[in-house]
Amino acid sequence: MTTRTRPRRSPERASPLQKIVTVALDDMKAVNVKVLDVRGLTDIADTLIVASGNSDRHVRSIADSVVQKCKAAGFRPLGKEGARDGEWVLVDLQDIVVHVMLPRVREFYGLEQLWESVDAAPVMAKATSKAPSRRRRTST
Repeated sequence: MTTRTRPRRSPERASPLQKIVTVALDDMKAVNVKVLDVRGLTDIADTLIVASGNSDRHVRSIADSVVQKCKAAGFRPLGKEGARDGEWVLVDLQDIVVHVMLPRVREFYGLEQLWESVDAAPVMAKATSKAPSRRRRTST
């Protein structure tokens, strides 16, 4: 099975959908918005956007605003999950997946570190493979 990897898009060339999402997040005063380009790392999406809200009501409102602005611009979301609890709401926009979380939930799951560590994994593998052997010598 071959994996198709797509080239990474430069941050200056954000898609129209990404611009709509980031404007919606900004309008609703989302906190600590982080845009992660995951092209070439996964086929589920091109971009992951992680943002925080100050309360469960704020998290739900941010996600609802993203959905409304995307629909108004002609982009139909595939789904929205987690709106009942409001601790972590995921909005699936096909090429972009938006995660809106409470800060404690965001810290616990660490999505940014998860996707950033994927880039660092090959470097770590190379570094550990070159480590000298520390085998103890025994005298006879």
